[in-house]
Amino acid sequence: MFIQTETTPNPATLKFLPGQTVLDTGTADFPDSASAAPSPLATRLFAIEGVTGVFLGHDFVTVTKNDGTQWDHVKPAILGGIMEHFQSGAPVMEGETQAAHGANHDEADSAVVGQITELLDTRVRPAVAQDGGDITFHGYERGVVYLQMKGACAGCPSSTMTLKMGIENLLRHYIPEVLEVRPVGV
Repeated sequence: MFIQTETTPNPATLKFLPGQTVLDTGTADFPDSASAAPSPLATRLFAIEGVTGVFLGHDFVTVTKNDGTQWDHVKPAILGGIMEHFQSGAPVMEGETQAAHGANHDEADSAVVGQITELLDTRVRPAVAQDGGDITFHGYERGVVYLQMKGACAGCPSSTMTLKMGIENLLRHYIPEVLEVRPVGV
């Protein structure tokens, strides 16, 4: 098994591509070791000293390290952990992948929300996934769209710029009702 790695805009996060499907549908975000119980793969990766976050996508695993750990020291152990997991035949997830939280919006805004989610799914999520992350829609209220960045994008220094300059401008261009985009915390 050959696992490729890619850097992300977040210097504390690397994207690992095992060359096979990680999750059939959805994504799974594990911001700490306590949340990793549903995933044998995430649990294995959190056992590596210095790992502080694991995010699973369709065909990638994104791992975040703490500031005191150098990639040169932890990357071989992460590669080994991913390889051992896939060779063991154990499932990546036990049970269902994490679904997006129920989005909050007024029923009168359903048409606008449909346009927002369509743009997010077709234009934004694929680009964010390239950087080892994901974005979830949390609500729309009085012209304000609430989104949450996950994976490599959650702690990325440029995530605010991505939300404000990239996603906000895109949504405002196509949907005049959108006035602003705001981040939602974990």
